[in-house]
Amino acid sequence: VQLVESGGGSVQAGGSLRLSCAVFGRNYREYWMGWFRQVPGKEREGVAVVNSEGRTTYADSVKGRFTISEDSAKKNLYLQMNNLKPEDTAMYYCAQNRAQGVPDLRAHWYDDWGQGTQVTVSS
Repeated sequence: VQLVESGGGSVQAGGSLRLSCAVFGRNYREYWMGWFRQVPGKEREGVAVVNSEGRTTYADSVKGRFTISEDSAKKNLYLQMNNLKPEDTAMYYCAQNRAQGVPDLRAHWYDDWGQGTQVTVSS
C-alpha cells in the first residue's frame, strides 16, 4: 500500500489546515488508518485514527480541534485541523494497516507510512 500526503504548510496560531492522504494499492476491506506526528528528538505520536467502519480515536491533545475523515470511495484520508497551536508543529504522517476492531493510536501497529508533510504553527 502506498500513501501520499499533501496539505501541510505554515499558519499562525488559531488558524486551520487540512491534510490529505491518497491511498494506492489497498485491496482488502478491513483496516485502520490515521495521522501521526513527530518532532525531532521525540517519539512519533498518534493524532487521530479511523477504522474501515468509521470508528475514530483521537489523542486528548487534539480532541475538539481536529477531525479525521475519509471520502466515500475510501481512497483519501483527511485531517481537518482547526484552532492550531504552536505545539501542533511537527511532521505529520499518514499510516495504515490491515486490522479489525477499535483503531489504536500507537504507531507500532501500523505497517505502511507516507513520506510526511510539515506543519508549522507560529505564535
